[in-house]
Amino acid sequence: MSSTPGLSTTKQFRNLLLSDQLEFICEAHNGLSAKIVQEAGFKGIWASGLSISAQFGVRDNNEASWTQVLETLEFMSDATTIPILLDGDTGYGNFNNMQRLVRKLEQRKIAAVCIEDKLFPKTNSFIKGDAQPMADMHEFCGKIKAGKDAQSDPNFSIIARVESFICGWGLAEALRRAEAYRQAGADGILIHSALAVPDEILAFKQEWGNRCPVVIVPTKYYATPTDVFRQHNFSIVIWANHLLRSSVTAMQKTARTLKEQEHLLSIEDKVAPVSEIFRLQNAAELQEAEDRYLPRGAEDTCAIVLAASRGSELGELTEHQPKTMVKIQGTPILTHIADAYNAVGIKDIVVVRGYKKETVNLPNLTYVDNDEYAETGELASLLKALQSRKGRAQHTIVSYGDVLFNKYIPQSLCQESDDCVIFIDSNWREQSRYSRLGGFAECSIPNSRRAFNAKVYLKQLGNKIPESNTHGVWMGFLKVSPAAATLITTIITELLAQPGNRKATIPQLLQELLKRQQPIRVLYTVGHWLDINNLEDVVQAGEF
Repeated sequence: MSSTPGLSTTKQFRNLLLSDQLEFICEAHNGLSAKIVQEAGFKGIWASGLSISAQFGVRDNNEASWTQVLETLEFMSDATTIPILLDGDTGYGNFNNMQRLVRKLEQRKIAAVCIEDKLFPKTNSFIKGDAQPMADMHEFCGKIKAGKDAQSDPNFSIIARVESFICGWGLAEALRRAEAYRQAGADGILIHSALAVPDEILAFKQEWGNRCPVVIVPTKYYATPTDVFRQHNFSIVIWANHLLRSSVTAMQKTARTLKEQEHLLSIEDKVAPVSEIFRLQNAAELQEAEDRYLPRGAEDTCAIVLAASRGSELGELTEHQPKTMVKIQGTPILTHIADAYNAVGIKDIVVVRGYKKETVNLPNLTYVDNDEYAETGELASLLKALQSRKGRAQHTIVSYGDVLFNKYIPQSLCQESDDCVIFIDSNWREQSRYSRLGGFAECSIPNSRRAFNAKVYLKQLGNKIPESNTHGVWMGFLKVSPAAATLITTIITELLAQPGNRKATIPQLLQELLKRQQPIRVLYTVGHWLDINNLEDVVQAGEF
């Protein structure tokens, strides 16, 4: 970056204007090109009127309104830290418009504006320049004075662009006007010429001397060695429209190639990668800000769906496919589950297969196989899934392949920061037929108004809790942090090392966590889920 830390952009530009060496600024026409100019090492940006109007697809005749130009400038200013000199055409009107323009430029941290002594609406200097009328000199001086009176930052600069050579009025008129503009308060003079040689501007500079800084735009006399400009003590050289023109050439070539060849092979390696666009857009900054300011969402969360068992209670429906592939309203249960996770932004979904695993083949899911599904239980499947995620520091939601749920469930789990979080349905009497073995829960606080703003934790889980102490039924959802995932991987490994635990369940894992005094946060709900255990549930699921 070429900006000077601690210096305002107006002060940076004033330093360029008064520098004892030749300085260079480069054209930009939007936020992206402005950032490219700064990254190239330039100390300033020329916000070209030609280029800004061209990127809108309109002529350089004030067809783009000054407020549209301001909006573009705001993006350019936000994207950079180096000074921007606006090509302000004729000031977009009279002295009153000029004053409002200066105030609005200062609000957007634009360092300077250049205005030209022609009539509004302007015409580009290189289109029949010698036929264009010039502004009244005294009226233009008033516009300069009005702009200087309007500025609040003493370092804001106004550059007066003299068009005498362009309009065919000659050296004497150029000098007369430049001196009048200097006395009116202009901070610098931009002397313009449409000749292919620098004769006019060199003649002007020789007569002008060093009364105030002189800025030039060598678009037409581009073959002139830069040392000539140094020798004549010019202040700033503007490369005025070359980023726009080079981008047009590149876009035309790419468009023709795509039309002719109808594939990307010949151009993909010749254009900037999408990652470079993201870098210029500063996408990484947004990610850091999201991590800092937003509640934890689904971006760093994966889901594990345990779907290895057959589900023999559904009879013929699972003769050739596992329960998770049974269709509800024409769509497999697993698809409904994946859609609910996707709806909250969880795209990383791991499915543990077992029975008839070849039939579990939905797209965009990651599969882990438990070929010993008949002899093992839920924890064996969960261990395989966790081991497949080794090295990925993600939050994980574990659920079953035969439990339907609304997106409210994973959404709520993602927003909690505790290491272990479960969902409990407090309407446990109605839902008790869906409880898995040992799924009844006693919690620190029953579901009530008092629990609404309190943190509730699991006290015990099992099938022997007295009815008076039962606060709900576990719904089959467990969210764990990366640290907790490491812990439960260790616990599952220890449990499965004991022959009697081959078919251990997640409720047993939760009980083991409680024994080790690992807090398990409880979220209460009523409904929002359906455990499909029999044919009646399949019918009911059609209305879920």
